[in-house]
Amino acid sequence: MVGSLILRGLIVGLVAGLLAFGCAKLIGEPQVDKAIAYEAQRDAAKGEAPSEEIVSREVQSSLGLLAGVLVYGTAVGGLFALAFAFVSGRVGRIGPRGLAALLALAGFLAIVLVPQLKYPANPPSVGDPETIGHRTALFFIMMAASIATMVGMVNLSLRLKRRLGAWNAALVAAGLFILIIAGVQLLLPDVNEIPDDFPAVVLWRFREASLAIQLVLWAGIGLGFGWLTERSASGQFRFSTPARAH
Repeated sequence: MVGSLILRGLIVGLVAGLLAFGCAKLIGEPQVDKAIAYEAQRDAAKGEAPSEEIVSREVQSSLGLLAGVLVYGTAVGGLFALAFAFVSGRVGRIGPRGLAALLALAGFLAIVLVPQLKYPANPPSVGDPETIGHRTALFFIMMAASIATMVGMVNLSLRLKRRLGAWNAALVAAGLFILIIAGVQLLLPDVNEIPDDFPAVVLWRFREASLAIQLVLWAGIGLGFGWLTERSASGQFRFSTPARAH
């Protein structure tokens, strides 16, 4: 059972990765090109020679991007299937489609949106290369805190469900989640390494594209996995139903 769910998650993640790749090519890569052009102009103004490319920009924006997104999407799909198998039957009477949609929404909020509210994605040429390790560590700390808080609030909601009802329990858990995350974001240090003359529109569009790519990926996994799982469950039900006697 779990093996079939993981295989389904890997396939759905691969397909969602293809959709995310299309989104990245359409709205993400143009902003990357503009950021690279800004960096080239800045280096030229300083009299510095452009850095040598180990991998050409053409390969980065095509095969490199495709490979990275597909690997990431497939990995997320597999982990999503494991999470689905774990929570299935533990959150009440929710069908496969509803459960997959809720799980995808929770994953997008905890893994993508909340960390990027504190440490949003930056295009190339933004940030000090010497601080990349520090910035990456802060981002993953924020992500770990977000995931742990999300899991804790889901468990709290299930415990309060009998006492307060499903709707009120969910509201209480959501409110506590917002308060805890707000506290964590206030405690963690800010990172501001954006050059003063960097185009604000390019920065904003890049961050919009980054969130849109992730949204396409998570929506594709949630909707696709739920649809396939519901069809599979219906097929198993029909197969196991005994034939009526004539």
